[in-house]
Amino acid sequence: MKSRPDAPFVPLSAAESAVRAQGNAPALRRRLAAYLYEGVLLFGVVMVVGLIFGVIAGQRHALQHRQGLQATVFLVLSLYFMWFWTHGGQTLAMKTWQLRIVSMDGAGLNLKQALMRYISSWLWFVPALVGAWLAGWHQSKWLYGALFGWMAIYALLSWLHPQRQFLHDALCKTRLIDTRT
Repeated sequence: MKSRPDAPFVPLSAAESAVRAQGNAPALRRRLAAYLYEGVLLFGVVMVVGLIFGVIAGQRHALQHRQGLQATVFLVLSLYFMWFWTHGGQTLAMKTWQLRIVSMDGAGLNLKQALMRYISSWLWFVPALVGAWLAGWHQSKWLYGALFGWMAIYALLSWLHPQRQFLHDALCKTRLIDTRT
């Protein structure tokens, strides 16, 4: 399944997407590379949203209107992911790494599936953050340690799924597929 650099882009047919949705997920290393690249891209999105929010809200320091900023960032990120997932199944990072999110039958995601996937994808972060909060870990080294440790465990849990999908994809009945021809 290696694509040649000089080969023209050929989108997957619906039948080929359906076949790939029944197979194993792309390699964990590739999925994590796309995940890391997504984080780099989203850093810019979050910075722009924070700047616009700060100007509109008249924010003078980081703690002022903190909950409003958090809610705004959560909403903007949900719109970002849901729009890309329902319009072609690929975010910018997923296009770069030639990955696509599809439903179990290989079709594109509908709005309900995209919303469910966005909310359930917070399983990457929320358990560690809640655990750190319950343990009273407020120092960044403990907080980041818990967060990165949990993220590693969560990624490795995909090996327990028969098709190597992440837990949030199994819950939402979505599949991450390889789009290389």
